[in-house]
Amino acid sequence: MSTNPLLADLPLFPLHTVLFPGGRLPLKIFEARYLDMARACLREGTPFGVCLLKSGNEIASPGDPSVPESIGCLAEITQCDVDTFGMLLIQARGTTRFRLLSHRVEPSNLLVGVAETIGDDAQLEDAEALVKFGACAEVLERIIDAIKARDPKDLPFNEPFLLDDPTWVSNRLSEILPIPMRARQKLMELEDAAARIDVVHHYMQQHQLL
Repeated sequence: MSTNPLLADLPLFPLHTVLFPGGRLPLKIFEARYLDMARACLREGTPFGVCLLKSGNEIASPGDPSVPESIGCLAEITQCDVDTFGMLLIQARGTTRFRLLSHRVEPSNLLVGVAETIGDDAQLEDAEALVKFGACAEVLERIIDAIKARDPKDLPFNEPFLLDDPTWVSNRLSEILPIPMRARQKLMELEDAAARIDVVHHYMQQHQLL
């Protein structure tokens, strides 16, 4: 039986994107169900859950319900603004992964789930994994330096840059490499940093990025 904390009545935001722990998520919110959700999260200081869409659309469509993947990532709102048209502009940050146990559709069409959190990655132990991690960290550092030299505002992730953390490095590479979305979802689901490092290292070798 799992001992991971349960999250009841977790508001869900299914999207055509994968959010990783530590990742940045800018959103433009205009649908009433998500405006209400964001206001409640801001008021109560609670997260919402981001899931990749398995089927359906991001925008509510009668007779075409949104079906989320069963593993997603909690998001906390770090910045919020309103544009001249009343659209809510938020910046959110990925925190902890979760596994959906069930979900339902509220009368407002907002998806709400019961979920359990997923623990931190198993860390690297063997020498081969550490060598691959070092190579991946060097590539990511070069990418960061190149973007900062061009325009720091273009950086797709927030400081601090945890280049000595295998989970952080593998998550950031998984976000920025041109990997198909379903494969990116599988990378996010991995609970072993060495396994994720192995996949991104192999991808970069294949595409001559190492």
